[in-house]
Amino acid sequence: MSLIEQIDKDYITAYKAKDAVKKTVLRHLKTAIKNRMVDLKEETLSDDDVLDLVSKQIKQRKDSIEQYESAGRPELAETEAIEIKALAGYMPPELSTEELEAAVDKAIADIGASKMQDMGKVMQAIMAAHKGQVDGKALSSLVRSRLS
Repeated sequence: MSLIEQIDKDYITAYKAKDAVKKTVLRHLKTAIKNRMVDLKEETLSDDDVLDLVSKQIKQRKDSIEQYESAGRPELAETEAIEIKALAGYMPPELSTEELEAAVDKAIADIGASKMQDMGKVMQAIMAAHKGQVDGKALSSLVRSRLS
């Protein structure tokens, strides 16, 4: 079953169960998918494209949590955290710290990176190889520490 089909199925289930939060999150995700399909003039999207959209939705909500907490609105931050949990079910599991370190070391060795100017190449290689499994901020700091 493709990721789009799974999202549609979960949306119907959430609708029938009257799960307002999950229903809203999936409705926004389905809209983002439809918009991307219109932009690309495609009939459907690959699972990788859908994962990109899901990760963007998660990132937006993480940014919102930071803003809500700094503004003193913990109830809104909590709602965003619940929405992140609903979206996280569609993402592959994140790499552990050890796995991430091994991937960085391998990418540096494969590319032959030795200076900070190679950071973009290393980041791109890891993000492509481990799509949706790597936090960009953690990866950036790890690559920076390895190359400096």
